Parts: sequence; structure tokens; C-alpha cells
Amino acid sequence: MNKARFLRLSLLVVLGVTLIGVSAGTLKRQLYSRFEKSHYLTSKQTDYIRPGLNLEMLDLSVADRTVELTLRLTDDLGAALDPTGIDTPGTMSARLVVGYIPEGEEQYVSFTNRTVTSTITGVTAVQPTAVAGTLVPQAEEGIYTITLANILPENDDPNATHTVGMYVTRDLRPFGLTQLVVNEITHFTPAGGEVPFIRDIARTESCNKCHEELGLHGGARKEVALCIMCHTDGVIDPDTGNSVDMDVLIHKIHMGEHLPSVQAGTPYQIIGFNNSVHDYSKVVFPQDVRNCDSCHTPEAGTSMAHLLNPNRESCGACHDNVNFATGENHADLPQVSDNLCSNCHIPEGELEFDVSILGAHTLQENSTQLAGINLEILGLADTLPGDYPTVSFKMANDAGEGIDPNSLGSLRFLIAGPNTDFHFLASEAAQGHAMEDGDHWTYTFNTQIPEDATGSYTISAEANRNVLLNAGTTTEVSYRETMGDHPTTAFAVTDASPIARRKVVADESCDSCHKDLTLHGGNRHDPNYCVMCHQPSADDSIVRVEGPARSIDFKLLVHRIHKGEELERDYTVIGFRGTPHNYNEVLYPGKLNNCETCHVNSSYDVPSKGIETTTDLNEFYSPMPPNSAACLGCHDTLGAAAHTWINTAPFGESCDVCHGNGADFDVAKVHAL
Repeated sequence: MNKARFLRLSLLVVLGVTLIGVSAGTLKRQLYSRFEKSHYLTSKQTDYIRPGLNLEMLDLSVADRTVELTLRLTDDLGAALDPTGIDTPGTMSARLVVGYIPEGEEQYVSFTNRTVTSTITGVTAVQPTAVAGTLVPQAEEGIYTITLANILPENDDPNATHTVGMYVTRDLRPFGLTQLVVNEITHFTPAGGEVPFIRDIARTESCNKCHEELGLHGGARKEVALCIMCHTDGVIDPDTGNSVDMDVLIHKIHMGEHLPSVQAGTPYQIIGFNNSVHDYSKVVFPQDVRNCDSCHTPEAGTSMAHLLNPNRESCGACHDNVNFATGENHADLPQVSDNLCSNCHIPEGELEFDVSILGAHTLQENSTQLAGINLEILGLADTLPGDYPTVSFKMANDAGEGIDPNSLGSLRFLIAGPNTDFHFLASEAAQGHAMEDGDHWTYTFNTQIPEDATGSYTISAEANRNVLLNAGTTTEVSYRETMGDHPTTAFAVTDASPIARRKVVADESCDSCHKDLTLHGGNRHDPNYCVMCHQPSADDSIVRVEGPARSIDFKLLVHRIHKGEELERDYTVIGFRGTPHNYNEVLYPGKLNNCETCHVNSSYDVPSKGIETTTDLNEFYSPMPPNSAACLGCHDTLGAAAHTWINTAPFGESCDVCHGNGADFDVAKVHAL
């Protein structure tokens, strides 16, 4: 394609988009979030670079052991791309993995494996790899073929499931963007019949709940369906001898520091490309590892495989202190094959917490024996400055049956305010003091609303009780059932009507990765409840024995925790009974640059008005103004602290001059990738 033809095509694309009422610039803003560099391209840059990479598989044919693929490559506006980088910016390449699933089996056998010898141990092993594919242009622009000559073996089963897994890259880094990657998975049978079996145990969407966008081996492999084509049975790391079969590898990685072998002192490592050491011994899964359904979701076609097909390899990945040959740590029962596993480990038993697979992985908080604790705040009285407020409420279990609040192990009401930013907290135990009033209950605080209170305040509650699970059996256990949702309610003190505190983070955002975020003995579940105690002035002084108190202000605390291992300085907070909690080894599995993963309603934007300063004498300076405190949560270096210091006056911060929405260094723009 010559330059004039390319320019005409670009003009037609832009004109076509404009004619239907959407300009290229508007479409660009719809396609890309504020945390993607493509969002900030000018219209001219967009028209030239034409960001995006999309692959559409059009055809697959097989003849004489040769597989030919026909595909379309386009940008995000639907225009054709040139892999050479001549007619359109960004050179492109394609690599492919080809394999099949033998009849009666569930794992792939790869046709593209290679044999390698470790430079560390001298051990030779089969390793998965991909083959290069040449994109041959066809008559129609954007259409290409890839021919894999003699890729199928001579004795190939033509009726078995065959799969081509492909990853195509487009390098836009010379244009200030990133390398784009797209994966494509195509199933077929050489005979042309229906594909008999598709291995579909876990979906990429499950991974991306935490990882946001799964990207491994240089970011090129993004789909689980591609991963399982290489990480097959019998494939090992010759440097360590560890299996890299997907069944074993993924369970071990997510078990991490809780692996019995790791706790016994043996690190779990895989030696990767160029002898790089990948140590997973400090990985902490951000929820209970027994939540099998976090990965094995019902949407996957064979998601029940972990319940229906127990085997030594998969189970032994997590329970790696079990010696199946001798029976050690297996109830002294040797297990020389997988044939009898399902005799004891049935999918589901008749009693929770038994040796069935579901029973052994059932969390106590998910027990069907728990009736549930629900609290509804009906209203508040006496909420003027200096008043002792009275809250009216109802309590019931999940079936709607009433609960006597005085029978609970704990019921606590909290009031925090003002809602512009909290600096007052009243937390009182109400069990044993609640008064019945017809069809509801009341509790009167012993703490006054401050005499100088203004605006609106917030009230919420938490509750728990002890419950016997599997009562009357040898597996009977006492469990503390907690209230799942905190009824957080704003009320007016001097306002004409209540004004709620700003919402910065949604509980759903936390639960996407944490499943059900529970802290402090399982009593606290919602970040919008957490902030009532984790106020800007809050610190760990009440439990700290030595050294300056550390701030537990929510905006500083949560940023520091999630920055974790990338922090430059120590971050240790003292908790209950003087227990130190160090967060410098936390590995965040998502994209730290994407504030929208946690934040809602663009709450990451500056300036944030009316918010209190944060006090922490361990920092470079204290108190820290609100926007500075949030940013220094992640950017904990001397340079970052100095930057915020010199841009702060006694009467406020100037952050928005450079970092405000739409400014040259907009918060989202400087984090964009």
C-alpha cells in the first residue's frame, strides 16, 4: 500500500466514524480509560498511529499434515493493519502452539515442544515452546494466512481434539505507547468433524479478578486456554526438578508461603528464561486458599473436575507433605494410583467439613448451619450537638426471624463524624443494654455528639455470636458468626438533611480479589465501615511499645499495603496484642498504576477538599496534607516527600495545578500505561 492510499484510507475511516455521529476523538475516549496512554493521543496522533490490535480467525484448513490459518488483523477503529510496520505503525509478529488431546484423556500433548538441557544441573527435559508464524498478506487488506507445514505427526488421530493457540504482538513502544498482545485459541479436528472434548477447567476471567489482565512470559500469554497447551503433564523445570504442569504449578504458586514444604524450610522456586529465579515462597493468596470456586467457576465447561476427579498430582500440589507411596500424612494409607481416590474423597458428603472434596474445602464462614445476622437501622433521635443519640433498629436472621440483640456475643454501634472527614469516633458495646420497643429495639449512646459538631455524621454497627457447627458430633466446633453487611447510615447534626461521606472505594472492588474481605477477627467487611476507625488522626500508639506511632489512616495504610514489596522503606504497623504486621513483602497481583481498580467515581482526582491531615512521625514530615498523604502512600521516597513539601503552603496544597483533572500531569495521565 502506498502512502497516498494509506492517507485516503485513514481519511475514510475518520470520515465514516464522524458520519455516524461519533468522532475519532470521542470514540478514542470511549475505547480507552484514563489509565491508558492511548486516551491522551491527539486526533492527529490517533489517526496516524491507529492504536489497538484485534484478531479475527476466519478459516482453518488441514491438508497433508499441514495446517493453514486465515485471519484478519485490525486496529481499534476497524481498519486493516500491516505487520511489517510500513503501511501502519508498529511491527507485528505471530507465534503459535499446536497440540491435541488424545482420546480418553484430558491433557494436551504438544506438537511444538523442544528438548533442553539445564546449564545449572545438566538435566535434559522436554520444555514447551512456540513456533514462529509468517503472516502472508492476501488480496484483501488486513487478511493474512499462516501456514504450518507438516506440523501434524504422521500417526496423528484425525478425530481427536486439536488446538492452535496463537499470540500476536504489535510493538507501539517507539510511538510512546506499549506492546499490544492478542491471544487466539482455535479448536478443530483434522477430519473436519465435531471437536469431541474441550479442556475448560478455569477461565481467564477468574484470573483477572485479581490479576486485572493476566500477562505472563513478557506479557504475551494472557489466556488460560493458551497456558494449558504448554503446561502439560510431564513437563518439568530441569533446573529444580519441579513440575510445571498447570495442575501442579498453579496450585503451588497460589498456596505460596502456606505450602507445607515452604513452612518446613524448602523454598518453592522455578528457574525461568535466562536462568531467572522465580521464588513463590512468599506468595499469599488474598483470600482463603480453600475457595476453590474462585478459580473453578461454574461458567467453565469442566469446572467440576476438581470435585469429580481427585488425583495425587493435583491434591499433592497443595498438600505437598503427603507421601502417597508410604501413606505418610495420608491417614497412614498408601495410595499407589489414582484409581481409589474417589472412594473416600467423594464430591460432597452428608456433613460439612468431612473428607469429601467439598467438605474438606468448606470455610466455616460459608457453613449452611449459620443462620445469619442482619441489622437494619430505622432511625436516630437526639442528634444535635451535645445530645446523647438514640438509635432504633431491628435484627433478624436470613430467614427473617427476629434476633434478641442482648443474646449476642457482641453488638457494637459506632458514630463517626463529621462526614466531610472523620475526626470524632464513639464506639460502644450495646449487647445487654438494648431496650425493646414494640417491634424494634433502641440503644442510647453514653457518648455525646460534640458540642461544636457541625454538618452530618455517620452511624454503623457490627455484631457476632458463637455458634456450634456439627453440634453433637466428634467434629463439633465453636465458630464466631459475624454480621456480613454493615448498615452505614448518614444522619444530620446541623445540616438540613443528611449528607453522606464521600465514597472512595466500593466493597465490591475489594471482594473482586479478596472474595469477602474480612478483618479484625472477621468482624469488619466493608471499606466504607473501615474508614470510621481508620481516621486521619488514628495511629497504633495504643498497642505500640516503642518508637513513634505509625499512622493507620485508611488512605495511607491501604496504599502502603498494596504497594508492598515495591515500597522503598519499611512499613510495619503494630496490631492487636502488640503483633507487628510488616507489609513489605506483599505482592499486588494487579496493575498498581490503575487507580480505578479500587477507586470509584474518579475519587483519585485532586484536589480533595475538606479532608484532614495525616500524622505519622515516621515519615519525612508530619502532619501530611490529605492529597500528599494519599500519594506518599505509594510514593514513599525522599524525593516524593520533598516534592509534596515544596508544593504545600500553610494554607493548603497546590497539587491540582499540575495534577488536577485535565492538567498536564493529571493523576490518571501520569499513571497511564
